[in-house]
Amino acid sequence: MGATRGILRSLYSLVREDGVSHVGVAFDHVIESFRNELFAGYKTGEGVEEDLMSQFPLAERAADALGVVVWSMIEFEADDALATAAARYAQEPEVEQVLICTPDKDLAQCVTGRRVVRFDRMRRLLMDEAGVVAKFGIAPKSIPDWLALVGDSADGIPGIPRWGEKASSAILAHHPTIEEIPRSPAEWGIALRGAAALAQSLNGLREEALLYKKLATLRTDVPLTESLSDLEWKGARREKLEALCAEIGDDELVSRVTRFRE
Repeated sequence: MGATRGILRSLYSLVREDGVSHVGVAFDHVIESFRNELFAGYKTGEGVEEDLMSQFPLAERAADALGVVVWSMIEFEADDALATAAARYAQEPEVEQVLICTPDKDLAQCVTGRRVVRFDRMRRLLMDEAGVVAKFGIAPKSIPDWLALVGDSADGIPGIPRWGEKASSAILAHHPTIEEIPRSPAEWGIALRGAAALAQSLNGLREEALLYKKLATLRTDVPLTESLSDLEWKGARREKLEALCAEIGDDELVSRVTRFRE
């Protein structure tokens, strides 16, 4: 029950922070998604401890009991739901700022100016578009290309041999997409150590690189049904929260909650 208790307390801490008004949380209801059909090596639930896996449904119930909108992903992934929500609700004129609360580098591709930002709650680090450029050396839109070249072990994306973080950032700063990278290093317009070997490696795996980019690109067309007003946090659901806290052995939290839905 420990992970569920932790999530519940973390979410309650979030909704109590100044400026937080509308909240949605996304879960990988099942770990596999459409990406597993595109690439056999993509991440699966293999290796996830049973004690942790068994708490996935509890974690979703915890968020719902707290009165937070829950997006349970089956075909898509949780990151796709966050990307869709950020893109959609940022267009609402009454929205001051959208915070994507995660340290995950994948979500950096969603950052837009200072209107859509990534926020690492644990370290209290906010990353706007200038922050993305400062950290990765590229604009947010190039993050999927960067992940395709470098690889992402957490998602099972192997990357392209020889392409490390520095080389990938350098080339994408001049040619923002894999499609735009010339086949000949003489046309790159920058001097990179081992350019010939880098070019040979990429040219031999162009199709794979574009597949990895597709895997790393977050979708913004997830069919979320909630309007902006639906995301407004109006308090916890008392009966659900009391029942869940009794189930997970955390009755103390109920006494700390000061706002319940009518």
